Amino acid sequence: MEKSKIGEFHFVTESYLLDFQGKITIPMIGTYLLHAASIHAAERGFGYNEMNNDHRAWVLSRLAIEITRYPGMWENITLYTWIEDAAWLVTNRCFELVDSKGETFGYARSMWAAIDLNTRRPTPLDVEGLNVYKCDRSCPIEKPGKIGPAEKSPALDTFTVKYSDLDVNGHLNSIKYMEHLLDMFDIDQFTRKEITRFEISYISEGKYGMDLALHKEQVLADQYNMAICHNDKAICRAAVNWR
Repeated sequence: MEKSKIGEFHFVTESYLLDFQGKITIPMIGTYLLHAASIHAAERGFGYNEMNNDHRAWVLSRLAIEITRYPGMWENITLYTWIEDAAWLVTNRCFELVDSKGETFGYARSMWAAIDLNTRRPTPLDVEGLNVYKCDRSCPIEKPGKIGPAEKSPALDTFTVKYSDLDVNGHLNSIKYMEHLLDMFDIDQFTRKEITRFEISYISEGKYGMDLALHKEQVLADQYNMAICHNDKAICRAAVNWR
């Protein structure tokens, strides 16, 4: 049976997934997105096992998430994902988040590349094979773009990459970057406001034992740029907008 171009996945917001206000979090949404992307790819022949057999791996390059409402406990979520396009080194994947009433409460855009597991360098994609699943479904949010550097501001915190930070590829888990970045905001910020857009650009791998510094710079009243650095060089940058 031929697989649809659009993947459909279902989740329930169980209590252990929620924050202190009983709402789902940006990192948890990110986990849903990565799960859906992984299964969507695997079911269509270009997932983890197929890439690993070719000594390659998918790596997330950029991600932008926009949310209009944060579901609470025991809500059903339907997540749709599809490939927008694929080029020589990068493929763009989109997501739509829908609640049990059929109302869309979020969209996301992501950019993915493939690396050689031996050299850790980018490798060309199977553009023809990926574009079989190319879809023109609307994803009406701005694409991930260039994020201003925040690393010139003083470091607000530091951490060392440890066992629980690592993913299946042996580097700092994409969601862990998000968690550490958002922890730079105090609890009062989360009590008073909500994040409308979170965007992150992964520049280089965080590895076991690395000592990392976290930086945050306010750009506008409700907009911040952030960075995680190793030896004063950013390994990722992020931007967050609040309402």
